[in-house]
Amino acid sequence: MITVHHLENSRSQRVLWLLEELGLPYRVQRYDRDPRTMRAPPELLAVHSLGKAPVITDGGTVIAETGAIVTHLTAKEGGRLEPAPGTEAHRRYTYWLHYAEGSAMPPLLLKLIFSRLEPGSPRLLRPLVRRIAGQVLQGFVDPDLRRHAAYWETELADRPYFCGADFTAADIMMSFPLEAFAARGTGTGPTVAAWLARVHARPAYGRALAAGGPYAYA
Repeated sequence: MITVHHLENSRSQRVLWLLEELGLPYRVQRYDRDPRTMRAPPELLAVHSLGKAPVITDGGTVIAETGAIVTHLTAKEGGRLEPAPGTEAHRRYTYWLHYAEGSAMPPLLLKLIFSRLEPGSPRLLRPLVRRIAGQVLQGFVDPDLRRHAAYWETELADRPYFCGADFTAADIMMSFPLEAFAARGTGTGPTVAAWLARVHARPAYGRALAAGGPYAYA
């Protein structure tokens, strides 16, 4: 039996969605974030040395990192939700599978960190922290996010899904960065907004939300 060690409002929601799409049986072990730090609880360290989600156990095997989990689960089902090898769609699939965490998430994480610096700083330092954080956001992070958002619009302009005509696990991988981007209030373009509506309407997405509990990015 596959166990998903699921952290609230995290990337592990994608794993639940993939399992629902594949129709694989699983159980959910839920973990709550520390209300002060919003980090994962120490109990996750007993599952994986980094103490982070997502992580699954499949029999005696422990697998962390969403991309690695996606690869493991799709292979388990004979390559379902993955384009045929050697095709242009598969080339795109490999790219988006890695882009989701390698390129899309870093600026979103920086946005989150620098947006939280001022409230967590000593009161006397807040004006200085506000100025520095504002300069980093305006000069580097926000322009980078706008560049990525424009890229998504272009890539989805002539295809319904990231790899082409068919929904794949790469769309599941891309869901978290695009949902997080939309939740930041930065403003998604019409093509990305239509893609989000399209994937959110999938029955398996709804079942995954029911399995995982409250998810702020839905």
